Amino acid sequence: MESTLQSLWLGFSVALQPGMLWYAFVGCLVGTLVGVLPGIGPLSGISILLPITFGMNATQAVIMLAGIYYGSQYGGSTTAILMRIPGEASSVMTCIDGGAMAKKGRAGAALCIAAVGSFIAGTFGLVLLTVLAPPLASLALSFGPPEYTALLVLGLIFLAYMSSTSLMRTLLMACLGLMLGMIGIDNMTGHFRYSFDLPELGDGIGIVPVAVGLFGLGEILSTPSKNVTAEVISPKLRELLPNREEWRQSVMPIARGSVLGFIIGIIPGSAHIISSFLSYALEKKVSRRPEEFGKGAVAGVAGPESANNAASTGAFVPMLALGIPTGPITAVLIGALMVHGVAAGPQLISEHPQVFWGFVASMYVGNLMLLLLNLPLVGLFVTVLRIPYAYLYPLIIMFCIIGVYEVSHSIVDVWIMLIMGILGYGLRKFGFDPAPLVLGLVIAPIFEQSLRQSLIMSNGDYLIFLQRPIALGLVAVSVVLLAMSAISFVLHRKDWRAKLAEAEAGEPSA
Repeated sequence: MESTLQSLWLGFSVALQPGMLWYAFVGCLVGTLVGVLPGIGPLSGISILLPITFGMNATQAVIMLAGIYYGSQYGGSTTAILMRIPGEASSVMTCIDGGAMAKKGRAGAALCIAAVGSFIAGTFGLVLLTVLAPPLASLALSFGPPEYTALLVLGLIFLAYMSSTSLMRTLLMACLGLMLGMIGIDNMTGHFRYSFDLPELGDGIGIVPVAVGLFGLGEILSTPSKNVTAEVISPKLRELLPNREEWRQSVMPIARGSVLGFIIGIIPGSAHIISSFLSYALEKKVSRRPEEFGKGAVAGVAGPESANNAASTGAFVPMLALGIPTGPITAVLIGALMVHGVAAGPQLISEHPQVFWGFVASMYVGNLMLLLLNLPLVGLFVTVLRIPYAYLYPLIIMFCIIGVYEVSHSIVDVWIMLIMGILGYGLRKFGFDPAPLVLGLVIAPIFEQSLRQSLIMSNGDYLIFLQRPIALGLVAVSVVLLAMSAISFVLHRKDWRAKLAEAEAGEPSA
């Protein structure tokens, strides 16, 4: 514990430098704006702004990009409460009771409870991150190539199992990402693979153009360009403080949301979205007055807002300690570290302590910044909400093109971004989730290297994954998840056939 406190002190000595404070502030401010603007979201915001981090060092880059992530969790509640439009997907549940509180004249109280709950949950998650990440990383140092291969397979299957789309569709997207990750020079033989004689593809397809295209450009193409017409409720600053009863009703939902959100955050998947839905369901279940939910229940705002912030912090535990992305956002952050020559994983703490502990300490500072930012700047955010999308989106597309080109001054990267933007649009239209594609692209080099090293160790014998206890356990969990998904598919298909038969039988009598 003493060494952890000393390391955290090192982190604060890094995070409190004027330059680091500036990047944390910029990340929190941009993240809040990204959360406020409906249809953009943290993934698109991080992807679009990733290219501007190339003039920074790894610590500055990850501090700013992470600030966008957890800042968006704060900002998403603003539109949810003031306009009943979720600025970010995790704020969907906040719309229900937050909007109802606003109609009752308690918009300020709802915003204050959302901000305070987010701060408490984010800080709670950070304390657990500080305590859990170092021992988890030490445990992971005992992993060899077979264990890492099995862990990456489990991560992909678990993410597919938790995905909102079907398991097969998610795995198909992940495999497509793995295939794209194989383009370029083979690390072991030096041969060019699938590069179509383009020298620019020697280093492979970049994470930046793919992420910006799929999530930035693709999101804009799939969002209607018409203006969002809704009444914007603008609370006065003196109305921001909740009364004593509202504070009392929010205490336990904040506590439950913090614990639930952090636990779910560690699990692969869209944790910050899932946690807010589960928190709302939990609060309604344990409430003495469940009939108030949907009509302005304080717990319906405090619980989900706390859960999504704790989940966004929990997602950093496997990312930093194991180098395993739990979702597309952490995958892009791992990509940002890789671009700056820093590998996320068990050796991050020992090889780059300033990056790890500076990042953790900056999140403590960032949470305090967000608390101070969100309440006084409500008026500014309301003004931003009135900008017509017809002016806003062309500017974002322009920044996407400029940003991607500036990374390596390659027109090929711009074409990749445009192709990925069209692909992202098409995938959304056909019900495919593009996020696993980026996950596959990010982990492809690590997965390929660990798999080939495992087979070299065993002279090509795949039984090596069943001969090592940890790898065997991870493979067994993967098989169980696939079996559960197959059983669920069969039962759902039988149920569907039974309903179809009933409908056909009922037609003649109609």
